[in-house]
Amino acid sequence: MDWPFAEGQQSLFGTESRAKSPAEVFAEESARHALDELFEATKRYSSSEGFADLVKFVRRFRFYSPFNAFLIHLQRPGARYAAPPTRWKRDFSRVIRPDANPMVILQPMGPVMFVFDVSDTEALDGAPPLPPEVESPFDVTAGRIGYELVDTIENAKRDGIRILEKKLGSQRAGSIRFAGNENIAPLKFPAGRDEQGNPKFVQVKVGFDLLINQDLPPEARYVTVAHELAHLYCGHLGTPDKKWWPDRRGLDKKVAEFEAESAAYLVCARLGLKNPSEAYLFNYLVPCLKSSVR
Repeated sequence: MDWPFAEGQQSLFGTESRAKSPAEVFAEESARHALDELFEATKRYSSSEGFADLVKFVRRFRFYSPFNAFLIHLQRPGARYAAPPTRWKRDFSRVIRPDANPMVILQPMGPVMFVFDVSDTEALDGAPPLPPEVESPFDVTAGRIGYELVDTIENAKRDGIRILEKKLGSQRAGSIRFAGNENIAPLKFPAGRDEQGNPKFVQVKVGFDLLINQDLPPEARYVTVAHELAHLYCGHLGTPDKKWWPDRRGLDKKVAEFEAESAAYLVCARLGLKNPSEAYLFNYLVPCLKSSVR
């Protein structure tokens, strides 16, 4: 495949200003073939059982991005803790076994990187015991929300989302809607500091109102915010700009709820929160997967 770069433009695999060595060409082709094979393997998640296993794995593998956790699960469903060789040696005094098989994941500011599971390593002389996050990375506690709820409310302002806490009655957790055309004071979002070190703010027009029930405990409010934001970012309400997120209005209601619940479940569980929606979510697996492939 040819990649269309402008003159002097940086590619995914480095600059295009010099001829590539045979080793570099081989690395590029290997990376592309590996990713092609990985994406082809995603077909296995068209069943409810496969998707349930994937979601639970990504939930627990919380020290990588969800997409990289997904790639690791594709290649090694039984993986416990993955890291590149340099980190294994630097942080844990362990080296990679000669017969180990690497797993490929995406690397920030680069094409791919290769990581190895803890089972692919062996300890050097004098290596300390493995810490709990390596020995038991799948442990999830009930958890408590601290700064995360406040930070999410503030960060949502960047996308024109005003989060309001109101009395909604015992049967309503929350909702999200377009803010309308009424005159609403703009949101202020922090944008660094000026030359004197004072905080700077930008003004953002309110586009959406997210209401949460103020009578809920903080953990339930956070779950509600995650669920309603997932509806927005999955495109269920449309989009103000297709460069931000897609317009996916018109989805079957069960599919939309399933997507939002899946996202909220992953976000909350990766924070160590036990989301009571697990049973609800997996009860929707079969009908929603059927609807999504029509």
